[in-house]
Amino acid sequence: MLGLIISIVIIGLIAGALARLIVPGKQHMSILATIVLGIVGSFIGGFLGYLIFHKDAAGGFLQPSGIIGSVIGAIIALLIWTRMGARRSVRA
Repeated sequence: MLGLIISIVIIGLIAGALARLIVPGKQHMSILATIVLGIVGSFIGGFLGYLIFHKDAAGGFLQPSGIIGSVIGAIIALLIWTRMGARRSVRA
């Protein structure tokens, strides 16, 4: 169980950092926020992989994905987050 948690945190850090490098602009995020971004991206990537490829139907539609799916999901989550943040700052 501890190994699973450590691997989720490491994959989350790698995926979140890669997503922050790929998406242009400056994101004001801490290391913890980057890890959470990668973990959320992993589940988004797993969900999209399930929808597109119908892979691992026994695991359900909410499942963690590999590093490539995690990075793609983290990019999507980061783009949504930055767009929503920009929208809130304009209204305030």
